[in-house]
Amino acid sequence: MLEIRYVWELPVRLTHWINALCVLVLALTGYYIGNPFYTATDSAANIMGWNRFIHFLFAYLLLASFVVRCYWFIFGNHFSSWRMFFPWATRSGRKAAMTFFRYYTFTGPKLPYEVGHNPLACMAYAAVFSLIIVQLLTGFALYGQFQPDGFWFGTLGSLLVWFDAQTLRLVHHLTMWLLIGFFINHAYSAWLMDVKEMNGVMSSIFSGYKFVERDDL
Repeated sequence: MLEIRYVWELPVRLTHWINALCVLVLALTGYYIGNPFYTATDSAANIMGWNRFIHFLFAYLLLASFVVRCYWFIFGNHFSSWRMFFPWATRSGRKAAMTFFRYYTFTGPKLPYEVGHNPLACMAYAAVFSLIIVQLLTGFALYGQFQPDGFWFGTLGSLLVWFDAQTLRLVHHLTMWLLIGFFINHAYSAWLMDVKEMNGVMSSIFSGYKFVERDDL
C-alpha cells in the first residue's frame, strides 16, 4: 500500500536548484574567463567584463545558498540532517552503502530502499559540499587579491601566501570538472532510481513528496 511522505522541505528544494544553476553558470563563465572561446563584437566589446561580473554574481548567490543549506543541516527534518551524510560512521550504514554500490556497478542484484538519500548518495553529497567549499575558498581568495583593503583579501588573503595564485586557479579549475562529473552522474542515478523504485524520485525534488510502500518504511 502506497503512502505519501513529505521528504524534501522547501529550503532543501530551493537550494538544490539554485546550486545546480550556479554550478552551470559558474562553469560556463569560469571556463570562458580562463579560455575565451568566442570573440567580442563592437556592440559587446566588454564581453570579458560581463563574464566576470556574472561569475562573481553567481558566486555570491552560491555562497548564500550554501549558508542556507548549512542552516538546514541543523534545523531541517531527518532527511536533510547533517547526520545523514556520515553513513560510514555505523556498521549498518557501511553495509547499506556497499549494497547500493554493488547495485550501481551491476555487481549485485539487490535494490535496497531508503525514503531519503541512500547511504552511498549521502557520501557523494558530502564530497560535493566539500568541493563547493573548496570552490568558494579558492574563488573568493582570487577575487580578493584585486582589492587588498577589502573583506575577502583580509579574510582569505593568507591562502595566497600559503599557495601561489596559479595553484589556487588550478585547484579551482580542476574542482569545476569534478563538479561537472558529479552533475552527470547525479542526473543518471536519479533517473535510474526513479525508474527502478517508481516512487517519484525525480518529481520529489519539485514537490517534496515521495510515494512509499508502507512495508518499506
